[in-house]
Amino acid sequence: MGGLSVLINNAGISRGGDIEQLSYEDWKLVMGVNVDSVFLGTKHALKYMRRCQPGSIINISSIAGLIAAHNSPVYNASKAAVWLLSKGIALHCAKQGLDIRSNSIHPTFVDTPILDPLRQRFGKEEAESKLARQVPLGRIGAPSDIANAALYLASDESRFMTGAELKLDGGISAM
Repeated sequence: MGGLSVLINNAGISRGGDIEQLSYEDWKLVMGVNVDSVFLGTKHALKYMRRCQPGSIINISSIAGLIAAHNSPVYNASKAAVWLLSKGIALHCAKQGLDIRSNSIHPTFVDTPILDPLRQRFGKEEAESKLARQVPLGRIGAPSDIANAALYLASDESRFMTGAELKLDGGISAM
């Protein structure tokens, strides 16, 4: 297709436990997958994206990167890091005179395998019902909700948007 003009960094794992229960090994694992992957993906993609401008870097963060919880410190910290890293990348590209945007997407609960531990613990219907009750719109997100936002950010329709975050949280951040 002529080169690389869009990069989507979409990695996310979590490990349970509050700040006292969480092991350092789990901390490093989650930070490695959730944050180091964005750093490395972007670092190595930029040399190719320079040749195919305009471009767009889309980093999938989480509403948990903007709103903390008592029982997921490593997930919160890692997704907050993705949020601010996205902004730093945007400023780097602008300062370099590159026509490459960098933005982040912050979904709430989405019907993906990251919810599987809860589904296994409570059963699919009960787990999804519990999660949906926390969302003002009353449902969890669909993967297509996130894909449509990424499509917008990848397109020329978002050509003046960089260093921004899209909250796809069903209204959680409005509370």
